[in-house]
Amino acid sequence: MVTSKRISDEPSYVLHRYDWSESSLILEVFTRHHGRIALVAKGAKRPSSSFRPILLPLQPLHLSFGGDAEIRTLKGAEWQGGHVMPCGEALMSGYYLNELLLTLLARDDPHPRLFDVYAIVVQVIASEHGEALQSALRAFELLLLREIGLLPLLDAQTMTLLGLDQQARYSLVPEGGLRQTNAADRASLSGAQWVALQQSLLNTAPFTATLRACSEVMAELKPQLRTLLNYHCGVTNLRTRQMMIDLQSL
Repeated sequence: MVTSKRISDEPSYVLHRYDWSESSLILEVFTRHHGRIALVAKGAKRPSSSFRPILLPLQPLHLSFGGDAEIRTLKGAEWQGGHVMPCGEALMSGYYLNELLLTLLARDDPHPRLFDVYAIVVQVIASEHGEALQSALRAFELLLLREIGLLPLLDAQTMTLLGLDQQARYSLVPEGGLRQTNAADRASLSGAQWVALQQSLLNTAPFTATLRACSEVMAELKPQLRTLLNYHCGVTNLRTRQMMIDLQSL
């Protein structure tokens, strides 16, 4: 629900920015208490604007805004520090997270738990590379899907709700959920591994627990989550994913 009340010092991240006029920007912002919202940053492109060096993706901000239109007006912005702007693969990974949020989150739908996980993953992106970064991305994907109700239970077969055989293999597929598959299918996990992932999601520290669980099944889990996310996003490949493929082929 859009509110006309002024909001101050709201923990936020800029997901994307568009030119609005010669001097202003439209921002897509992920806030902790108000979800994904749109803001107009008037005069933000002017060299003298205090907004200009602050309104960057993957940077922790406190924003103040107001208005009762679909696009509210940015009143103030303060950088909260903590890390420098990621670069290279890490930067593309951050843009990938932002594309997922822009595509899958409805406007004005708060997800404070997901915001906190996102903030942690952004810190990981700024400091880690290789397998640690990939595990963090898989953990975020799982927690995002669970938060918005698109992840089935991972300790039961979706169609029958029967428990999983610890040794059997199961795949996570769009519309079909978790179903038993051929033992030779590489894009699958054992029943024991799926149960471990489900338990990690229910942990009191879900990101840390899910990160650990993902690190043990990276190769098998990644293609299944990619297929599921592409299906719910309505695309063959997300833009950031395609950009990474194109860059790697150069």
